Amino acid sequence: MPAPRGLHHRRLVRAETLVSALAVLTAVAVASPVLSIFLTALQPVPELWPHLFNYVLPQALWDTALLLIGVGIVTLAAGAGTAWLVSSFDFSGRGHLLWLLPLPLAIPTYIGAYVYADIFEPLGIAQRALATWMPMGDAAKLLPSMRSLPGAIFVLGLVLYPYVYLSARAMFQVQSAEFIEAAKTLGAGRWRTFWSVSLPMARPALAIGLALALLETLNDIGASEYLGIRTLTVAVFTTWHNRSSLPGAAQIACLILLIVALLIAMERYGRRDRAFTLSAESPQLVHRRQLHGARAFAAYLLCLLPAICGFAIPFAYLVYQCIKRGLFGHFDAAIARDLFHSVVFATLATSIAILLGFAIQTANRWRLGALEKMCIAAARSGYALPGLVLALGLLAPVLAIDHAINGIARWAGLPAPGLVLVGSGAAIVIAYVVRFIAVPTGFIQAGFERIPFDYDDSARVSGAGQIVTVRKIHLPLLNPALWGAAIVVFVDCLKELPATLLLRPLNVETLSTSIYQFASRGSFEEGSLAALLIVAASVGPVVWLTRFADVPSGPA
Repeated sequence: MPAPRGLHHRRLVRAETLVSALAVLTAVAVASPVLSIFLTALQPVPELWPHLFNYVLPQALWDTALLLIGVGIVTLAAGAGTAWLVSSFDFSGRGHLLWLLPLPLAIPTYIGAYVYADIFEPLGIAQRALATWMPMGDAAKLLPSMRSLPGAIFVLGLVLYPYVYLSARAMFQVQSAEFIEAAKTLGAGRWRTFWSVSLPMARPALAIGLALALLETLNDIGASEYLGIRTLTVAVFTTWHNRSSLPGAAQIACLILLIVALLIAMERYGRRDRAFTLSAESPQLVHRRQLHGARAFAAYLLCLLPAICGFAIPFAYLVYQCIKRGLFGHFDAAIARDLFHSVVFATLATSIAILLGFAIQTANRWRLGALEKMCIAAARSGYALPGLVLALGLLAPVLAIDHAINGIARWAGLPAPGLVLVGSGAAIVIAYVVRFIAVPTGFIQAGFERIPFDYDDSARVSGAGQIVTVRKIHLPLLNPALWGAAIVVFVDCLKELPATLLLRPLNVETLSTSIYQFASRGSFEEGSLAALLIVAASVGPVVWLTRFADVPSGPA
């Protein structure tokens, strides 16, 4: 017997209220750290600012600007160049390059910095290899210094270029042949066509990829600090950690937020007034030109080099160090404990992020209004917050909640439980959720867009309520999107260093902070197994991204 109409209506109202409340809760959680940073920055610290103005900020601003410019150039050159080559040409080895080129995303920036610094340090692998042909002193003069701004640009650029590569390739391989043929008819060669037609058409994709790469550069602390680059992010860390000045760190963090806003504005500007569609009369795509001989070898080498430098060398070095030090045969208790902490924090954060992302998009599907749009925008903005700035902003709200819990306990005559959120690691989970909620929000939105509203209408006509529709229709069809989002969020949580470093409970280490501690003591090689575990966990999701297979090229 079907439920009365009034009961169906009450259930619908309760379901809509619940998902809307979860969506609002997510928006508040993402906005709270930013508001907290601004409020903390209002506290005066007159004794600190003369030191910051004279000795910290000028160098930090200069290093940050040069690092962002350098990484932007490297990622654009490597990402857009390789994307254009594999999208425009066919050559021997191209098939496996499609799998290799995104793999540097599996190498966290700090692990890449630790590896290359070890390789090129005095008496490192590179110097010992050259010393077999020349005196040790001459070999040292020929090697570049990784502990420098050019070294940091090299490492970060080669690890982050896949952001530009993936977005640019997605655009290059669906460009219409009509535009390319028109350029050729006017006498333009391959290079002129690339610069005048293909590259401008790919500008929106390049803007997105470049913005993501630069946001990750701004988020980095492990690589910059280890290589001796005094960025604003490092300045926040040292001001908070070494000088114990939370307001001073918050004031520097406001400068970082300003740069984040500028990067987002740059990305929006890059995508303005740019929309290209396939011609209805000539929908064929660009034909990939076959290369042979020296040209094919040159194209293959140009594409292979970034993948080797960004992934193969760091991965091989980690495996070599694990074998050399016998780490594979001695999986000690410390590594097992750090792995357990990493998996627990990442699993909890992933589960909550998926739940909240689903709630936001469900509220959007059921009742799209100004509130739902605001919640989606807030959720997507979380990824733009650098981990260190996020940790700084979360500290005050989390401590306020802990103090409130203790006050309630004392009022009830119970013993104060202490720092519940900070001491249990809940603050880390909150930081992960706020930072990575944008991933499931985007994945689930893409999944919902593939579910026709006719399915919802048919379920409603059949008497099914919203909860039944979600359980029987939405969740099964969203299964690939949910699993994809879960994999990406889980690995991002494993790799996150800045927020974990500053919010972890006392005497609790994760894989990422354990690697950082080894590197800080000058014994990164001893942490090779922990680094290899993070990289190995990251390879699967990166390979999974290559499910975006080649779009068939047009006829010759």
